[in-house]
Amino acid sequence: MSVDRWLKERTFGPGAFDPKRMRDVKRANGCRVSVVVPARQVEDTVGHICTAIVHEWMGGEAPLVDELVVMDGGSGGDDTAAAARAAGARVVHDDDVLPHIVGRGKGAAMWRSLEVTDGDVVVWVDGDIIDFDPRFIPQLLGPLLTNRAIGYVKGFFDRPLANTAVGGGRVSEICARPLINRFRPELAGFIQPLSGEAAGRRDVLESVPFLSGYAVEIGLLWDISAHVGVDAMAQVDLGHRVHTNQPTAALGPMAAAILAAVLRREGLDGAAPTHDYRRPRTDGSEVILDHATIDLVELPPIASLTGGVRR
Repeated sequence: MSVDRWLKERTFGPGAFDPKRMRDVKRANGCRVSVVVPARQVEDTVGHICTAIVHEWMGGEAPLVDELVVMDGGSGGDDTAAAARAAGARVVHDDDVLPHIVGRGKGAAMWRSLEVTDGDVVVWVDGDIIDFDPRFIPQLLGPLLTNRAIGYVKGFFDRPLANTAVGGGRVSEICARPLINRFRPELAGFIQPLSGEAAGRRDVLESVPFLSGYAVEIGLLWDISAHVGVDAMAQVDLGHRVHTNQPTAALGPMAAAILAAVLRREGLDGAAPTHDYRRPRTDGSEVILDHATIDLVELPPIASLTGGVRR
């Protein structure tokens, strides 16, 4: 399938999937849905997200969502875990899941969530969304529930805080998209390749490795497309999404992790998984060098640890 054709056939507009119909289709399919929120120090937003999901999709005789799990990635002294529990989510601490396997950050939290959930379909939503809309859930599920050929779905949205129309964020446009066009042009149709809102079938997700930290999203695009083909991937318009923007200085380490992931996947890195990212800045009258560690850990397919895809 060409990129132009993929963009037309595998892109779904806002409101493409009626929530009531998605409930009916899910019940007819007999599948379970798990929603996971990777979270770290997001006490101001995670409670609202969980409350909305529980209220809209987890009640009644035909719930759209069967379990809601917040993966707490070491939030320390803030009240992320308490806010999530109060809203009705089950909170799991990253350190308690497969602790013998090294790997931290968002990618590791997503990977570990497969070990502690049992849905046939898993949905991930970021924990720092300021204006979370519960309709994100049926829209992400729609392509999977209505088309067995689709195994992985990415969300895309307007980003008002970034002063952009529909399109990628800053790191997407200046790092991820050029790399995609250079090495995997078949993925060029993804509007927001680094979006944190995504959903997939368990058999697909448990069959691919996960990269740790900020590299997870680009790694999943590479690995899922290699595993099932881009025709089995889709994207859906989620409307508006406002989240906490990172300062410009924080974008360099993100881009460095994405670059390291792509170079590894293309067999071009030739370097150790950990390297130092350095950036000069002024501190009063002095120029100093900031250091950040880019630690790219690859976590094996969950299916390889459990002897096969779990149900």
